[in-house]
Amino acid sequence: MFTQRRGENVTSNHETTSRESATPGGASRGPGALRVGLVGVGQRAYIAHHVASSDENAVLVAAADTTPEGRGRIAPEFGPGVEVFDSHTALIEHAELDAVIVTTPDWTHAEIAIDFLRAGIAVYLEKPLAITVEDADEVLRTAHETGTKLYVGHNFRHAAVVRLMHDIIARGEIGEVKTVWVRHFVGNGGDYYFKDWHADRSKTNTLLLQKASHDIDVVHLLAGAYTTRVVGMGDLVVYGDVVDRDTHEGETVHDWFSYDSWPPLTQTRLNPVVDVEDVSMMMMTLSNGVLASYEQCHFTPDYWRNYTVIGTEGRLENVGDTAGGVVKVWNRRHEAEWQTAGDVEYPIEGVSTGHEDADVLTMREFLAFVGREEPVTLSPVAARAAVAAGSLAARSLRSGSQPFDVPALSPELLDHFARTTTPAPAAAL
Repeated sequence: MFTQRRGENVTSNHETTSRESATPGGASRGPGALRVGLVGVGQRAYIAHHVASSDENAVLVAAADTTPEGRGRIAPEFGPGVEVFDSHTALIEHAELDAVIVTTPDWTHAEIAIDFLRAGIAVYLEKPLAITVEDADEVLRTAHETGTKLYVGHNFRHAAVVRLMHDIIARGEIGEVKTVWVRHFVGNGGDYYFKDWHADRSKTNTLLLQKASHDIDVVHLLAGAYTTRVVGMGDLVVYGDVVDRDTHEGETVHDWFSYDSWPPLTQTRLNPVVDVEDVSMMMMTLSNGVLASYEQCHFTPDYWRNYTVIGTEGRLENVGDTAGGVVKVWNRRHEAEWQTAGDVEYPIEGVSTGHEDADVLTMREFLAFVGREEPVTLSPVAARAAVAAGSLAARSLRSGSQPFDVPALSPELLDHFARTTTPAPAAAL
């Protein structure tokens, strides 16, 4: 097993902090607290706040960002007690970490995760695991070879709507699942994904990873198996016609987001490179025979996702995906051909917008995994399955909708990650 490298007790030439365990703002944690670092201080870096709010004995002690703007956000966001570095390698060498949270742009995930895994530092890697199947597999191999803990932040598994749908299926209310359909209306797509690096396929590959990997993973969870064959269709049909472009140097989405940016063709300051699809569709065959589909559109006015799961004894469908929404179940026939009311309806709890509740649960699970060897509900194998399905769907839609089979993982990797994961889908890749 690879031994973690520990730097001598020296400080870098960046901002310094005491080696005493301290939460952001200076509140101390108990002896033996996990020392946690953060890489990438952009839009998703806020999840590092959940280190302090978790029930685990852990503390955020250091953060790194390659940009001066990112480094400048560390103290205001997390407090002056968090040490500042300008690279993830400096963080490895000097911060004496037990674990790290990686929230950098997608194309950097594999390289950064591999470096930390080789250093023996447990990794929380923001989804997607990587932007290609090959890189995803290399991350998994490195975790296996080093024995270092790897956790991928597919937080949507912990969202109230997903847990509710999963419980309905587990109780047998719709029988055995046979097909899953997902429609994803990305109402903020222009602001979220077409004004920075997300719009550049060399950095994202496809929004079927950055955006759809959540839902592909949930399809696998609800259906109880992973995708083995996929076909896609899609195109850039709206945002490619917008000619106003800008680099947004040093900015984050909060600096340019506006609900007044409507209709989509009136958007301004798009990324200089826009070559990812703004509408995508994919169909999946899962290893247990379940058939699934996913559709994504980035120029709709509304922002939510709609699941329909049909089994041998009924179907469920969510209307809304946060608090105030409902999951409806139809499980008997009616004389009327259609009815909007379900035979049973379950209110969705949790937050009213976003997925902060899911973020909290995800971070808590990671820290318990690192600190107390608690098993996790999401295997890196599942994260790889989402990458494989999404990236191959993108290859398909860019190849005249040619179907592609998902390459199998080695038995060694499947066995390694099965030891720390419960429960797992019945069928493995």
